[in-house]
Parts: sequence; structure tokens; C-alpha cells
Amino acid sequence: MTAARAVLLTRLTASIEAKRALLSDPDRIAAFEAIADVVVATYKSGGRLYIAGNGGSAADAQHLAAEFVSKLARDRAPLAAEALTVDTSILTAIGNDYGFDAVFSRQIEGKMTAKDIFLGITTSGNSRNILEALRTCRKLNIRTIIFSGGNGGLAAEEADHCLLAPSEITSTIQEIHIIFAHALCECVENAMFPLRST
Repeated sequence: MTAARAVLLTRLTASIEAKRALLSDPDRIAAFEAIADVVVATYKSGGRLYIAGNGGSAADAQHLAAEFVSKLARDRAPLAAEALTVDTSILTAIGNDYGFDAVFSRQIEGKMTAKDIFLGITTSGNSRNILEALRTCRKLNIRTIIFSGGNGGLAAEEADHCLLAPSEITSTIQEIHIIFAHALCECVENAMFPLRST
């Protein structure tokens, strides 16, 4: 077996095992259901979704915001969502003036209200700027969700809702997070724009 084949098979096996573990875990499924319900309720009450993460999770935040604002799989009206990872002037100004730990919390203070909901994506659960974001949300009575992995780290204690990928491997956690994100968007689409039978 070549080294490349061994890596691919290892990664595929880890991904399949994590998905099987998720399928057979009623607590994680229930946590997802609760998150879907609270996001739907947020939109029905006129709120917005704000998302943040670092590195690959920053890309996932942008990916999810795009699915909400544009569409996932069918035409419908846009849903208000914003990734707090995209404005380089804001990120560098806050980072320079207040430090990198404040790049999300400062935006939350300026943009979000108690009608909105925050989704933090952190594979470790210990990203300091995500933890600061969660603490700021708590002060402002803003509901919070975390997508993480492993035991959820410190973020699992700070968030109102926590959904954990059943893995300790960063790349596998990120794969599961995309499944969470797509499924969440689909649930919200279905609730907000139900298909009409003819």
C-alpha cells in the first residue's frame, strides 16, 4: 500500500466512524434539534444569525452565512446571516487597538441585539476570541450556539447550546461541522419557507 493510499483510507475511516457515532448518539441528535428550533425561533422573531470561527472554522462561518443569505438547495427569500470573519479593516482595527481576543466580541457589541443569535465554531472549544464572544453575548442576553469537537472545551460551559462532533481529529471535526451547518440551514429553510403542495 502506498503512503498516499494509507493516508486517504485512514481519513475516510475516521470520517465514517465519526458519522456512525453521531448517528447512534441520541443526545447529540437532540442537541441538534434544539439548535434548529432556536435558530428558527430567532428568524421568526425578526432576529439575525451571526457566525464566527478561526482558520478553517472562519471559512466554515463564511460558508454557512452564504447558504443562509443565498440559498442551500432551492429558491427562497434570503435569510439574514453574517460571518464576523470577513471585514479585514474591522478585524485588523480591533486586533490592533484591543487585541485578537476581542475581534468578535467587539463586533457583537456593535452589531447584535437580544433578538439575534450567535454561532461560534471552534474545533477545540478553547479559542480565546470565541470564549470572549460567548461571554459578551451572555452580558447582552444574546443566545449562543457552539459547534465543537471532543469534550467541547471551555466553550461548552459558556454556550447556551453545544453540539460536539464525535472526534478528537481536527479535520474530521471540521467535516462534521459542515454536516451540522448544511442540516441546520435545511431545517431553517423548511420551517421558514415550507413547500406548498399543489
